[in-house]
Amino acid sequence: MPSALDHAYRTKVFNDLFRDFHESTFAVRSADGWHWSSSADRPPECTLIFKTAAAWRALMEDPTERTLGEAFIDGDLDVEGDLFAVFPVVHYILERPTGSRYSILRTIWHHSADFTRLLRHGPRHSMARDRAAISYHYDLPIEFYRPWLGPTLAYSCAYFRDPSESLESAQTNKLELICRKLGLRANDRFLDIGCGWGSLLLHAASQHGAEAYGITLSKEQAAIAAERIAHADLGDKCKVELRDYRQMPELPERFDKIASVGMFEHVGLKNLRDYFTIALKMLRPDGVFLNHGIARSATSPPSKDSFINRYVFPDGELVPLGQVLETAESVGFEVRDVDSLRSHYDRTLRMWVGNLQQNARTVLNYASERTYRIWLLYMAGSADAFRRGDIELYQVLLGPRPAHDRGTLTTRENWYQSWSTASSKATVS
Repeated sequence: MPSALDHAYRTKVFNDLFRDFHESTFAVRSADGWHWSSSADRPPECTLIFKTAAAWRALMEDPTERTLGEAFIDGDLDVEGDLFAVFPVVHYILERPTGSRYSILRTIWHHSADFTRLLRHGPRHSMARDRAAISYHYDLPIEFYRPWLGPTLAYSCAYFRDPSESLESAQTNKLELICRKLGLRANDRFLDIGCGWGSLLLHAASQHGAEAYGITLSKEQAAIAAERIAHADLGDKCKVELRDYRQMPELPERFDKIASVGMFEHVGLKNLRDYFTIALKMLRPDGVFLNHGIARSATSPPSKDSFINRYVFPDGELVPLGQVLETAESVGFEVRDVDSLRSHYDRTLRMWVGNLQQNARTVLNYASERTYRIWLLYMAGSADAFRRGDIELYQVLLGPRPAHDRGTLTTRENWYQSWSTASSKATVS
């Protein structure tokens, strides 16, 4: 067992390391009985528990978001209290100058005695490899997702018209807002690229009378979406198929309105131009395309050792907004509107985390403890990234560049005013 001198030395090192840290109060506890707190006056918002030597190695040997994340999902490192309060601590450690960080942490160590890369499926962002990556993330049983997503089963940023709104209401708001931005009307042919479990399809058909067609790469999502369509008796208005967006030109008809919600992150920089070219080709000349997706802040460089890329979204890639808009315009789109929902996604993720924690016992009937911890860390970390502004969520409204000025005036007023009662109730179950 370490001596009292070892404990005293470790305390001095942590006092020095976190002397300039003031964002949150936290404590550290080790399996050998040592403990430390960042404040003598206030209780800790969270406590980091180092259970094994592996946890200390994750902190000591060139710590990254992935190595620290792996220590958490493996159960070597745990967090008591507010999980969100730990992220400022982690960022403080990772952002300190390399020399001072490593010399201190290695001194502490000296004094203190699944998923595999999808290379077999082909090159990154090939159709086969994208299909495998989507399956890896989405083909868990629906019983895993339902307890924390809620009855709408909408796995994308909600839209809170009021801070006190429930998640279910805010998700229905989001579905309605997308339909309003598209100007969706009865009998419009509507395409949902990456339709998930069918929430937007059902809303577009039931509330706006659209003929809704959705595509997804996930067999589980397609099956559940088909069940929900049948249950809602909307088989004459809705259809869902397993199809890659790159196969859309094989479809015989074009669409009046297209939306892509939460799928854009899987496209990748290499395929960005093809993605927008295909969307434009599938759209009628007077149609509208809404792209709802996460973008990386231009001031936030891509992570070199991403926990999310390895354990959550294989081959996921975030592109800065400027590059997104430039590419869309270069293939023939006109940018009609850009709307940031960053703070809405922060709130959405925090609600998902709360639901996941509250329903842990149910979720663990359908997924392992390790999978549960991966999703918990991924969503809490993403909420923190949105809070910090490292990543953003944008709804970008696009239309084919007109050959001449048609004199049509558009405003945002009808998107937000006189909100119909349809948006205040869940339209899917």
